[in-house]
Formats: sequence, structure tokens, C-alpha cells
Amino acid sequence: MSKRAEIREKRRRQHRQRQLITIVIVLGAALILMAIVIWPQFAPIGDITVPQIKSYPLVDGFAMGNPQAPVVIEEFSDFLCSYCGNFHRNTLGQIVDHYVATGQVYLVFNVFRLRQESFPSAHASMCAAEQGQFWQYADILYANQASLSSVRNIDRLLETLAESVNLDMDLFQTCMRENRYLDQIQQTYLAGTNLGIDRTPSFLINGKLITGSYPFSFFQAEVDAVLSQAESSSP
Repeated sequence: MSKRAEIREKRRRQHRQRQLITIVIVLGAALILMAIVIWPQFAPIGDITVPQIKSYPLVDGFAMGNPQAPVVIEEFSDFLCSYCGNFHRNTLGQIVDHYVATGQVYLVFNVFRLRQESFPSAHASMCAAEQGQFWQYADILYANQASLSSVRNIDRLLETLAESVNLDMDLFQTCMRENRYLDQIQQTYLAGTNLGIDRTPSFLINGKLITGSYPFSFFQAEVDAVLSQAESSSP
């Protein structure tokens, strides 16, 4: 082989090597990109906590109790808010037992998305409300707050929680996919901020704004004061 032919052959080999290296780099980048996109869909969500199923009195969507009760408590809560979780797990049940179940308090929950990352769980709770299971789904959301804040595949976790409270998954997934309650969540947020609510949990007790997670004794004093005033003003 002549010297010129050797040089041409060497150049062809170098060109093929460069092409091969380019193909390997492109394929590697594509695989990395696919892993970034696809892996969260299969990432483990870990163990979930399934709380004891509770029976709430006179449930109507996001509300419970007698609409004609002398005391109305409106709660504005974010499912990723740790203080909201503390209230829901430790105080809500006592309020329900002592006042809602006895017809003295009408309780209304406002899904208040305080931060953008709270939207998936807020929206999921409203999809659960479509099937009459808002309060049961709220229970399981608050029981799994740590996972909601850290899991990579939030959609899969929310679906697993929905299955745990026996929701119709076809209806739930369709509701989630359509972002059906995007506008309503935003409207609730704007309505709350117009009332001066800028943190969670916040409560309106017959219109009086209270902010923070307090023990039952605090709410007991507030509710009893309103009840006493109502009794003294009645004929």
C-alpha cells in the first residue's frame, strides 16, 4: 500500500472513530435524559400510613355538622403545612366530638394552597370530594405529610392514597389529569388572602380570625364564649 493510501485509510479510521464517539455520547445523553424523566415514575414511594377510618357527622362535601349551628368554624389549611397536620391529628377530632356532633358547630374546610408545591395534594383532595370522601382523604394526606413533602413521584403517591380509601380510580385519575379544580383552588386562595389570611392553619370562628395550631382547650374557650353570648342574647 502506498504512503498516500495509508494516510487516506488512517483518516477514514479516525473519522469512523469520531463518528462512533459522537454516537456513544448522544446515546449516553439520551439515556441519562430518559432516566431523569422516567425514573420518578417508578421511584419507590415507601411505606404509607393508613389511619383509622373515622365517621364524621352530617358530612356535606367540605363541611360537616348542622348548617344552622350557632357557631361556624371555617378552616383554611394546606396539606403540606406541619401545623395544619398537627391540628388535624390532635385537635380536630375533639372539636368534632364535643361540638360538631352535638349540633353546636358547623365546620367548613377551605383547601388553601399556600405554596405552589401544595397544588397536587390540594387538587387530589378535591377530586376525592367528588366521590364524597374528602374528609377520609384529608385524614390520609395528613397522616403521610412527610412523604408528601419528600417523595419524587407525587402523582403515584396520591393515587396510592386514593386507593387506600377505596376511591374509584378511573374517576380520580381523570379528575387529576384534567386539573379540574385549578381555578377553584386559585379562587379560594385569593378569597382567603382578601380576608387577611397569609399563613396556615387559619380559622374564622363566626367571622373572628384566628391563626395558628392551638390545643383543644383554646378552641373550647373560643366556642364556649360564642355559645354563651348567643344564649344570653336569645329571648
